[in-house]
Amino acid sequence: MPDTQISAIICTHNRDTYLGAAIDSLLRQDFAGDFEIVVVDNGSSDRTREVVEQRTHNRRLKYVFEPTIGLSVARNTGAKVASSDILAYLDDDAVACDRWLEVLYFAYNNSKLAIAGGKVTLIWPPGIQQPRWLSPGLAANLGAYDLGDTTIYIKEPGSTPRGLNYSIRRSFLEEIGGFDIHLGRVGKNLLSNEELQMTELALQRGWQVAYLPEALVAHNVAPERLQRSWFLNRGWWQGISECYREQLAGKAGIAQLQRGSERFVRGLYKALQYFSDPAERFDKLVYAYGQIGYLNAAIQGLLSTSNKN
Repeated sequence: MPDTQISAIICTHNRDTYLGAAIDSLLRQDFAGDFEIVVVDNGSSDRTREVVEQRTHNRRLKYVFEPTIGLSVARNTGAKVASSDILAYLDDDAVACDRWLEVLYFAYNNSKLAIAGGKVTLIWPPGIQQPRWLSPGLAANLGAYDLGDTTIYIKEPGSTPRGLNYSIRRSFLEEIGGFDIHLGRVGKNLLSNEELQMTELALQRGWQVAYLPEALVAHNVAPERLQRSWFLNRGWWQGISECYREQLAGKAGIAQLQRGSERFVRGLYKALQYFSDPAERFDKLVYAYGQIGYLNAAIQGLLSTSNKN
């Protein structure tokens, strides 16, 4: 093990409003060992660098600028700069509990553990409560993640820890070639599913993935995300992400059109079933809309393959 026992990494892009609180939550960690904090400025044009420099008197804090926009790119840069064998990723608009690093670090005493993450609660904007039309399922798109109060070893990739509260063993990350830059957000597009893919790869290779409830993080909900249009856009990109993930896994082809069409119809049918429940009705409509994104990406993939032949 290196002298630094765990590296906390924040990848940030134009979030100076929240970034200071995220860094401060790491500087306050109740962890007896040695740790570092790496902030990867992913092409920000706001006060990000200034926010970090205000705190660089602390020897634990490192700043690196990554000009190529993309969350997976920034995550890989953070891993390269970090010096420990355990990499803990915190979102730039989240706040970690005081024992976050401690809980994550000791979990990796299990030599089979590749990935671990914890519970995520939501911090609503001042004066705003959860909208009536927001279902628990859609709240997960805001980062909410709660599998209970006991440690769970994940068996289904769909239950994978959220990227905003996420840790990974360096040797596993290197084994799979890093975070896939074809998945993960790039600027304002909402590509996702990189954590789901990582869990699939870990389980396939005999590693373990854990949910650690005591590794608690609170996630700020930006006011602009409490619009129905944001969730529809998020659903669209989720559909595209799922299509890309299947293509990367060698599951592309005409069958995607059938799968997407069936899911689209199922989403509309369930929206009608829940017509009297505004939260569940909207949840199913977002799902159906996401399938249009999926089908669009599938058609583009088929056309691209046809043009190459």
